[in-house]
Amino acid sequence: MWEKVKHKFEKFPARMSVARKIVEYGLCVDENRKIYCGDIEISDLAIARAVNVDRRSIKTTVDIILSDEQLAKIFSNIVPAGPLVKNVAKDLGFGVVEIEANAENPGIIAKATELISNENISIRQVHAGDPEFEENPRLTIITEKQVEGNMINEFLKIEGVKRVSIY
Repeated sequence: MWEKVKHKFEKFPARMSVARKIVEYGLCVDENRKIYCGDIEISDLAIARAVNVDRRSIKTTVDIILSDEQLAKIFSNIVPAGPLVKNVAKDLGFGVVEIEANAENPGIIAKATELISNENISIRQVHAGDPEFEENPRLTIITEKQVEGNMINEFLKIEGVKRVSIY
């Protein structure tokens, strides 16, 4: 999908930024040329400010998306993934394991969650950053309680893992 988006907008960096922001935040485009986060309409001006582009770039990007059947189907069916509680995990009594890894290595999520499960710790959330949107994508695992710091070495043994933070 992202290759098609890149191809459609490669000569227009502002439009590419708009399309990227729409996907990054799980926004969707409807047939009336409106942009929504779930059922909340997001103004063109708000998106333009967030992306640092002219408001007209928003309208043009939406028009291009809707004029392409495949892109329209994709962008009209995106839904937000929900809240990521990473920044308030400590306040909620949860733990966080953040793993930076090579995205092309398979099995990182499975192996990391297995390590946590072996410690008899429940997982509340898992969020994997997309390498298309992030320079250094991270796997964020929110746990029912804090994972012991001595587990860092176990996570680092997973093939492709570069860095681990536990807090």
